Amino acid sequence: MHIMLDLETMGTRPDAPIIAIGAVAFDKEGVHESFYCIVSLHSAVRSGAVIDPSTVMWWLQQGDSARNALTETQDDAVGLEEALRDFGQFVCAYGDSLKGVWGNGATFDNVLMHESGRRCRVPLWEFWKDKCYRTAKGMYPAVEINRSGTHHNALDDARSQAEHLIAIDAAHGGFL
Repeated sequence: MHIMLDLETMGTRPDAPIIAIGAVAFDKEGVHESFYCIVSLHSAVRSGAVIDPSTVMWWLQQGDSARNALTETQDDAVGLEEALRDFGQFVCAYGDSLKGVWGNGATFDNVLMHESGRRCRVPLWEFWKDKCYRTAKGMYPAVEINRSGTHHNALDDARSQAEHLIAIDAAHGGFL
């Protein structure tokens, strides 16, 4: 089993505040269970995360549905430590069958999760299980992504990315 991770954040550096975690478990047969959590921006900043003003301005230019999914739910958001622990349980449920945790960029999603986990003292997964979806999609640009749901919603993006990776594997095979 693999996990596709997607984060929504208020920055692009390893110390950026995570404001949403979306993930799906998948294999070459398809997408299976999912995980979604809105994270309190206040708790992320209290943990030592640093807001990037240019990212805030970028969010202001995004579609209403993506922005509203984050801002309208902040009252129901969980603390960063709780979100990381819950995600860690989601990952650990796959035990030895977990082949990899895929993020969109070798220096983004997985790095931010590991850094947030370090700050909050919450272990997540072994670093050698890190996989880069951006590298895979760059190697096979002829396989187009079919987005579903709201663009820049962490769960919808994780699902679209996993389905794209499954399509890449079906076309060029053997790595899932």
